[in-house]
Amino acid sequence: MTAMCDVAFLLLTFFILTSKFKVEDPVPVDTPGSSIQQPIPDDNLAVITVGSNKAFFSVDGSDVRIAALQEMGKLYNIQFTPDEERKFAATAIFGVPISQLKQFLNMDAEQKKSVQQSGIPRDSVSNELFNWIRESRKAAAALHQKQLRISIKGDSKEEYPVIKDIIAILQKQEVNKFSLITSLRGASK
Repeated sequence: MTAMCDVAFLLLTFFILTSKFKVEDPVPVDTPGSSIQQPIPDDNLAVITVGSNKAFFSVDGSDVRIAALQEMGKLYNIQFTPDEERKFAATAIFGVPISQLKQFLNMDAEQKKSVQQSGIPRDSVSNELFNWIRESRKAAAALHQKQLRISIKGDSKEEYPVIKDIIAILQKQEVNKFSLITSLRGASK
């Protein structure tokens, strides 16, 4: 019996230490239902979360995040400190314009949860989302020699023009293969 308890605790410890925790979305997102189950890849993935008419961005790999931040800083003439780069590497998802990113990074974890993020601009004048996706794709290709996989996670009640804008941004970069994240629901009869 003692050996069985040891094995159980070893397995429990293994699963706790190797699990990947779910990132909490900045806005509530109720994904549309689907009857097909296909798992999301564990690495080399960028997710564009759309909810409340706002776009949020996350990319796997702290090295890819830092490289994309450095290139965005060059593009928008913003100098990020090594401490800000480290904080950005630990940020799983964000949705603020680059002009407000320094203030966002200097907040503590509780302030980040309570602040209402305005979303990454995707209009024709300041299409920052386009630049974030492009720089993340370049960084993933340079650092990992792999193409970055793109997924869109949208709210089921989101208006069509917002999703259309995101797809148009991807098509401008000649990204015509991407995934739509859905939740598994029973197949209709």
